[in-house]
Amino acid sequence: MKHPLHPALVHFPIACWTLATAADLAGLWWLRWPLWQFALALLVVGCVGGLLAAAAGFVELLKLPAQHSAEADAYWHMALALGTWCLYAGSLWLRLPDLQPQPAGTVALMLSGCGFVALAATGWLGGKLVYVHGVGRASAPD
Repeated sequence: MKHPLHPALVHFPIACWTLATAADLAGLWWLRWPLWQFALALLVVGCVGGLLAAAAGFVELLKLPAQHSAEADAYWHMALALGTWCLYAGSLWLRLPDLQPQPAGTVALMLSGCGFVALAATGWLGGKLVYVHGVGRASAPD
């Protein structure tokens, strides 16, 4: 495949996790609406999508030539992405005690907020890999 799969897959966890964080914040103000259920579903989809995107990203990392100028940024991108996944997965896990969904507690909300900050940093580094280092771009059109 000429086109890398990772950029096509990352949109799903980014969108789901961002909307889950937004639903968590909105749920703090509009307590009558069950926004926590929406956030829970988005976290599930985001975590599954994040695993797929991580696998595709790892395949792309393996294709990076040794001593490439993007190597350090690529490893930081991977570390931040895995950290982001862990923060959101932790938030999800805290919402499912005994596999019974419940509203997010303070720690789950904090993990979601920290996850969003890590997600933004991960996305910034991903953009740097493409737009500064040219990772994943064809060197010349066919």
